[in-house]
Formats: sequence, structure tokens, C-alpha cells
Amino acid sequence: MTGGESAPGAHQARETGGPGTRHGGRAAAGGPGTRHGGRAAAAGGPYIAGCAAWLPPAVPTERALEAGECDPPLAAATGMLAVAVADKESGPEMAARAARTALARAGAGPADIDLVLHASLYFQGHHLWAPASYVQRAAVGNTCPAMEVRQVSNGGMAALELAAAYLDASPARTGALVTTGDRMNPPGFDRWRSDPGTVYADGGTALVLSRTTGFARIRSLVTVSDPELEGMHRGGDAFGAPSLEELPTVDLDLHKRSYVREVGRAATAAKVSAGQEAALTGALVEAGVALEDVKGFALPHMGLRRLRAGFFAPYGIDPERTTWPWSRHVGHLGAGDPIAGFDHLVTTGAVGPGDLCLLASVGAGFSWSCAVVEVLSRPAWAGEKG
Repeated sequence: MTGGESAPGAHQARETGGPGTRHGGRAAAGGPGTRHGGRAAAAGGPYIAGCAAWLPPAVPTERALEAGECDPPLAAATGMLAVAVADKESGPEMAARAARTALARAGAGPADIDLVLHASLYFQGHHLWAPASYVQRAAVGNTCPAMEVRQVSNGGMAALELAAAYLDASPARTGALVTTGDRMNPPGFDRWRSDPGTVYADGGTALVLSRTTGFARIRSLVTVSDPELEGMHRGGDAFGAPSLEELPTVDLDLHKRSYVREVGRAATAAKVSAGQEAALTGALVEAGVALEDVKGFALPHMGLRRLRAGFFAPYGIDPERTTWPWSRHVGHLGAGDPIAGFDHLVTTGAVGPGDLCLLASVGAGFSWSCAVVEVLSRPAWAGEKG
């Protein structure tokens, strides 16, 4: 792996590129649930050798309003200006496109990849199918283990943590490829209304993790879990076989309202806040840095209201130091927000050699992951896309 070769752009798409991961450590005092792992990243790695995102063209919010896909109050609450919408590309296809670019940027061939992990949030295009194997065939071309990770919006960071541990387990292993990909299309999913407040986008991301070389290294990665919140995305629905009586379109807001009525709004909000605090503070402590040391923040592509409540207000983070000014033109990429966000910060020069980035991710379950990544050098492909 060289970690710096450029690659050709994808047709009618913007390309960007990704974060790394590492196991967490001791539970922070007062933190909820389970804190994963037990160590900070070693001084030598793991490294991020390449990353990329493949995003379809964005549809302006004004056009969505004209088409009746959302209403003015909802659009105003999200603060979104546009959302990436695929034409015919599936999640795995977009992931494979991102993967080919990330591998080229890393200078990595089939022999350099010892593990392929693919994370997603929604339907991958076929029933009883292995999308990770498709990504491996279409982008890597080897026969290493290829597996799918399902932890909804926190799947990308979960996959990064698993990949780092896999490489660390054997000195014979060289690198790993992590991809994400989703197409949040109707009728099964309404990107504006299925989870009001967050606008769901289409796209794929990829990151190449290396034991030995890269333009950035993971200083820490901490994951916190609180399974008491798993019912928030189940909302009282009974377990059972698929039924024709199910709602034809996902309605996460309906589930959340049902859960909050039973558990209470204050108790639910306190648990969500505590989980985020434990993950973010834990990552900073394990990296041995303070929040003010961080140059750029790759935050979840949630709507403005949720970002204010979850990050801007409680931590005093300036939105201009985050990916929000860019992500409001993209939308929520399911499991791929941290990778796409980190790639954007590096590609645009928002962070450079010696700078620290904080990557944050949260998924239903609930689980929260935060990583501190140190940029070591400016990759040759930085500046290819804005």
C-alpha cells in the first residue's frame, strides 16, 4: 500500500473519503451501558491508507418541496439544502464504486486486503443475498473473508472497530476494506418523512485500513452500548413472521412515540445524552487530547435540530468546524456518515498534517462510537474533489 495514489472520478458523482477505528477502553464514570474494548491505539497504528465516497447527484430541497415530498416546516427544521438521490444504483453498487477509488488511493491490490466488511442500514437489493461478497468480487477480486455488519447507522464505525481488531490479531494480516452503501428509496422508505428531522440519502463509502502505512492513524475509538433503548425503533410491534398488515412505508417516528409514551421523554433523553457523552469523552481521554485540540469534526448527517441538541449546544462545537455545512447538501448516508465526512475534511484541506479529527456516529440499539484520528500527511489525491 502506498496510501496516496489518485484515481479517476465516478460518472456524475462526487467522491470523497474516510475514517479509521480502534477499540475503546475503560468505561467513563457515569456512562451508560457497556463500553467496548480496553486500550487506545498503539503509537504505530492502525493507519488509514485510503478512503472515498461515491455520491449520486443531489436533489435541492426546493425541488422536494415542489414535488410534495416534504412540507416547509419539516424542511426548515432539518436545515437541509439538498439530498443525494440515486438513479438506479443500489447500495452495494455504490459501495463497490467507492471501494475501487479507496483501494486505488491506498495503492492496495487484492493481496493487501485480508478482510472485507460491508455495513448498511436498509434493503440491499436482493433477499437472502451477501452484499459483502458482491463488493469483494466487484472491487477487490480476492478470496479473503467478506462479511456484513448490521448496526444500522453505527454500522460503519462498528465495522472499522472490528476490522482494526482483526488486523491486530495476527501480524500476518496487512489490511482491511470497510464499505457502506444504501439506497433509501420509496415505497418502503420515505427519505423525508420516515424519520422526521433527518433526511436520508443514497450513496456508498469505503475506507482501507492498514497495519503498516497510511496518511492518518487512529488514536482512539470508543463504542458505548445501551440496549435498554432498543425498543425505540421497535415501538411495541409484536415479533413474528412478515405480514401483509405491516405498514408499507417505514415509520420510525411512530415507533419512537410509542416507546416514549411507555418509558418517558425525560428518561429517554437522559439515556441518549449519557451515551453520547460517554463515547465522546472516552475517545478524547484515550487519545490523550482535549476537545479544543480537535481541528475538524465529522458528525452524523442528522438534521440541524438534532445536531444542535446532540453536539453544538452541549459541547460548544462551532458548526463551521464540522461537516455540517457540507452534509446539509448530502443527507444521512446510513452507516457511512463518518467515512464520508472524514474524506470530505481531508479532500477539501479542512484538516492537514498534524491535525486531529473527531469522528462521531450513533445508531439504533442504541450504540455510540467516537474516534480521534490524527492526520499524518496530505495524500496525493487530496483536492481532487471539493
